[in-house]
Amino acid sequence: MSTGPSVRPLGKSPVTIGPLSLGCWPLAGMTRDGVTREDAVATVAAAIDAGITHLDTAYCYGEEGESERAIAVAIHGRREAVVLAGKCGIHWEPGRRQCVDGRPERISHEVEESLRRLGTDHFDLLYLHAPDPTVPIEESAAALRDVLEAGKARAIGGSNMTVEQLDRFASVCPLAACQMPYNMLQRGIEDAILPWCRSHDVAMVVYWPLMKGLLAGRMERGQVFPPSDSRHKYPMFKGIEFERNLDFVAALQPVAARLGCNLPALVLAWTAEQPGITSVLFGATTPAQVAENARGLAVSLDDRARGDIRAAINARGPVAGRRAV
Repeated sequence: MSTGPSVRPLGKSPVTIGPLSLGCWPLAGMTRDGVTREDAVATVAAAIDAGITHLDTAYCYGEEGESERAIAVAIHGRREAVVLAGKCGIHWEPGRRQCVDGRPERISHEVEESLRRLGTDHFDLLYLHAPDPTVPIEESAAALRDVLEAGKARAIGGSNMTVEQLDRFASVCPLAACQMPYNMLQRGIEDAILPWCRSHDVAMVVYWPLMKGLLAGRMERGQVFPPSDSRHKYPMFKGIEFERNLDFVAALQPVAARLGCNLPALVLAWTAEQPGITSVLFGATTPAQVAENARGLAVSLDDRARGDIRAAINARGPVAGRRAV
């Protein structure tokens, strides 16, 4: 299997996860119109049924914890069947203003609230969602170490950190996992962060493997994203960058066709087999999307496919940054 063994270790922790995982940010409905609580619950249930048992959420996934509340309904009576990951350190203030807050007292509050929303007494994995530039990262790490020692998390991770921040965090709290963006066209973690994680036996869990839906292969030339869709903020979905990205997607389609799989499955399988990648988060808002992406578990890449993908990546060249200025 190109996605490797069905279970992979999460660093030195007692936790293991599969190569594909459900990222539960879209379930909050803040970046996609029309996502209902019923949709969210059904999506999580479909993922578990398909063997995607690692669920990744966060305190700030929804202004009122909508993602966590939906997960609680979906895993009721099935808690032992899932590996539940949460994040703390970011919340929303009035007017949908995102606030990064890594103070220990804030972390403690968010952990307790998230566990209450989720209807469980512990996380299997808990991340600091992002470093707070106003708080020494050692203080945030110490707060998460306390959560670990209290048995409210089985493993601790760091998200959206630099190598220097990972070093400082790990000097205070055992670090089992790191979470960063990564996909065929955004591979910056290969330069320093991924080597650091491999040398320190820290698992790498990546998000944006489908480039916010672009690599799923269903976008059209000239497509315009409304203000309610967060993709309108990103240069990868605008102008010549968008056109070049669609050309890249078109180059992948024959590879998927030859292997007899859909494009999302091909992309996820490729991502999950990259050296140092432990698990790949994909988003979904319907059971049908879960089923489509879960097919990546059954894709076997051959050398020809890998070579064709590498050629397409090289032909595309560097992409624009993450956000519009």
